[in-house]
Amino acid sequence: MNRISLPGVLARIILALALIFVAAPLVFMITASLMPASDIVKMPYRWIPKHLHVENFVHAVAGNDGSFIFIRNIFNSLVVASVVSITTVLISSLTGYSLSKFSYRGRDLVFLMIMATMMIPFEAIMIPLYMVITKMGLQNSYQGLILPFLVNAFGVFMMRQYLITFPNEFIDAARVDGMSEFAIYRQVILPNTGPAIATLAILAFRSQWDNLLWPLLIAQTEKMKTIPLYIVKFTAEMHTDEGAMMAVALIASVPMFILFFALSNYFVSGAAVYSSRKG
Repeated sequence: MNRISLPGVLARIILALALIFVAAPLVFMITASLMPASDIVKMPYRWIPKHLHVENFVHAVAGNDGSFIFIRNIFNSLVVASVVSITTVLISSLTGYSLSKFSYRGRDLVFLMIMATMMIPFEAIMIPLYMVITKMGLQNSYQGLILPFLVNAFGVFMMRQYLITFPNEFIDAARVDGMSEFAIYRQVILPNTGPAIATLAILAFRSQWDNLLWPLLIAQTEKMKTIPLYIVKFTAEMHTDEGAMMAVALIASVPMFILFFALSNYFVSGAAVYSSRKG
């Protein structure tokens, strides 16, 4: 029988505490979304609902005024987050490929300039960006919500660092076979960078799914608001109905859970990509 050492026991205790700390708010959100508000505030808290109060979800989707604007708002978030994720992956992977596998004058300077933009907080450029978008007449539009986030400096940095370790033998062999550089990118680079692309896609999607500040400036009409703005408005109006508030938060979390679990296999298999190809 294997004996567990003291450091091993401590590591397991810390891991268990961390899991409880992370999972407790999520479990509370799920259980509270199925309870009436009167049960949520009772002490001690009942973690398993006595009766399922599904009216919370109906109220969350219908809204306080019964307009069902929630559906349009969550659709807006899906459009913005999806477009930004796709463009971030494409532009970052192309730029990262150029910065990691080609030698040309000014390459390192370009990379340093991209890195420097990461040091500038968004709040510092928010007002100039808002003025530009307003001058372009893109307020209350998908273009206005998406345009400032098409290029992601962190994404470029991440893909460049990942592609530096990509074996040059694959690229050289493709060139010998007569493939163009774009064909190499599409048929060699993209299929073999799944873990990095999946991670970048999730980060880009989540950054826009949670984005509150920029839509607050750009989306003035109810029709163009995104899900964070809906949650803020709904919780302000329904601050005494905790069950409906939890139902809104739970529904808003579902797309992120789906995306994460859909791409989770890439995280697990990522460590074995290069070793298996070199073998």
